[in-house]
Amino acid sequence: MSEEYSTKGAYVTGAEFTRDTNYIQDRIVADASAEHYGEGESHSKIGHPSAGLSEGAQLWPVEAGRYHLVAARACPWANRTLIVRRLLGLEDALSIGLPGPTHDARSWTFDLEPEGKDPVLGTERVQENYFKRFADYPRGITVPAIVDIPTGAVVTNDYPQITWDMSTQWKEFHRAGAPDLIAHDQLDEMLPLIKRIFTEVNNGVYRAGFAGDQQAYNDAYDRLFTTLDYLEDRLSTRRFLMGDYITEADVRLFTTLVRFDPVYHGHFKTNRNKLIDMPNLWGYARDLFQTPGFGDTIDFEQIKAHYYVVHEDINPTRIIPKGPDLANWLEAPGREVLAENGPFLNGTAPGEVRAEERVQAGHNPLYPA
Repeated sequence: MSEEYSTKGAYVTGAEFTRDTNYIQDRIVADASAEHYGEGESHSKIGHPSAGLSEGAQLWPVEAGRYHLVAARACPWANRTLIVRRLLGLEDALSIGLPGPTHDARSWTFDLEPEGKDPVLGTERVQENYFKRFADYPRGITVPAIVDIPTGAVVTNDYPQITWDMSTQWKEFHRAGAPDLIAHDQLDEMLPLIKRIFTEVNNGVYRAGFAGDQQAYNDAYDRLFTTLDYLEDRLSTRRFLMGDYITEADVRLFTTLVRFDPVYHGHFKTNRNKLIDMPNLWGYARDLFQTPGFGDTIDFEQIKAHYYVVHEDINPTRIIPKGPDLANWLEAPGREVLAENGPFLNGTAPGEVRAEERVQAGHNPLYPA
């Protein structure tokens, strides 16, 4: 990593870590007529399945083969889109670019590709695709990002909304048997739960890890474990967060849980206990990991490399831990006794991962070296 573009000082910037949640709120939709999007939640930290159109945002038409999803396996926010894309069977309609796990202050790079460039976009950094749309884009160059292939310009990086839109707007291209992740009949209960998971867990681990003083860290730590305790209790009587089958809420919680012991427990100092010490959450996480579409998107080596190398503020040596042993992710969870149906209700599991999208052997216990 070039010292000229060091990330030092980019993450711990004050007492309490505050995430910049201002994203490019353009939408890719089935019907690009603006009058259909005048009502509903227009901007939120968690998005909404019936979101309205934010002021100044543009609508882009859903078209198979037109867009490229740039989603690093290391990033939990991008990992959501990889899971939902696979569960819904959007592989033919929406191609993916997979940046490597480490980056400097400029942006993620396609350094894992043979020529160091995304084979579809022809760019070395996703930063180039942001600049093709917005010269000198002033905010963080984040993933996931969906890029318009003909122009090479980024369309949206609004990750809270992208997965909702995959479920609602891309239906024409869903596979046969694609599950319903929205659970419309439970939405009034699910949305507040998703908001709490985002605030206290997904972002809570970052608030602890990037805290700039002891009090900010203590507050984040306490809020995180209060919510984990709540979720541990909730999952004592139900297989998944909303009941018998998997929903969007489970996707959002899983990407934090799967990173907890390898990264957050030590790197972010969220060390009251490990995930493996919470029997319901640990069984739930293994249940999802062993479900096609979840664990087969996880690259533990890339996850560890990202956090321990990129976050110079809290790991200046950039040494990557060798552990933990991950074989226990394959232990039988035994949680099917909590459900009468599922995990996809009337849907089916996705098929085998495409060879070109498979996690590298040795980086995941599902794919041993």
